[in-house]
Amino acid sequence: MGVFVFLPLVLPLTAWPIARLATQHLHPRTATGLLSAMAAVMALCSTLCLGLLMVVGTAQLPGNPLPDGWSDPEVRESVPHDEIVGKAAIPVLLAVLMGCGRTLLRHCRVRRRAHAALAGLRDTSVAVLPDDEAYAYALPGGPRDRIVVTTALLACLDSRERQALFAHERAHLAARHHRHLLIVQLAARANPFLLPLRTAVSYVTERWADEEAARSVGSRRAVARAIGKAALVSRGTPAPTLAALAAPGPLPRRVAALLAPPPPARTWPPLFTAVGLALWSAAAGAVLSATFSANSAVTLLLLLHAATPL
Repeated sequence: MGVFVFLPLVLPLTAWPIARLATQHLHPRTATGLLSAMAAVMALCSTLCLGLLMVVGTAQLPGNPLPDGWSDPEVRESVPHDEIVGKAAIPVLLAVLMGCGRTLLRHCRVRRRAHAALAGLRDTSVAVLPDDEAYAYALPGGPRDRIVVTTALLACLDSRERQALFAHERAHLAARHHRHLLIVQLAARANPFLLPLRTAVSYVTERWADEEAARSVGSRRAVARAIGKAALVSRGTPAPTLAALAAPGPLPRRVAALLAPPPPARTWPPLFTAVGLALWSAAAGAVLSATFSANSAVTLLLLLHAATPL
């Protein structure tokens, strides 16, 4: 395997400029799919890389339950600086698994509590809570997907802005944005180099919902006003994986985008342009990461099989 086993750990660095280009030049719908897919692929590859390194490190520990042949020099030579790297990968992989586990548990716990809070209300697509705190968010799952909004926030908006609010949250539910947000949250836990992708996907999912709301309401300015008002009074959402009109992030950029003409419907820029080349490079980076991880996995598995006594 050689140094190729380390590449999936650092290739996510290539996502940093790509995330910026995608948010600026791609339609939000396309950018959401591209960036969340990149985050998932690169996170899986880097986790697999850590798993391979952990096997090598664990096999060197005295009293381990692994076959003795897995600590043979032929196996350890496949990883540069195996004695240090292999053992260091053990706590790192455990930290990754614990971080991802905590994120999943928190996501499930928040959704369960949110559904429980609506238990006494009518089973409608919009749940209005009599609360002095101003907030609204899209709540998927349960008997049905629901929009949760408080009377305090509705009181701050006029009728057109309320339509924009509901259209925005319906767009989140229809496009299943919570899945994209959860994917990038887990990916950032698996590899901190993917944090820019998490931020970018949080932004483009909101932009996607903004554009759907503007198309539904028929007024980009009404959506921009609703975003501005909600941002001034809202306290956000219970969890980063639950999307909302006033989600934290670059709100001035969202408002400026709504006051500008709508983005082109073209899903992918031409190849021989600066943006096109950059985005194709991002896709190539994800493919290379997966290829290097698969190559390392197959090579190590063959080595372990050969070193295992029959």
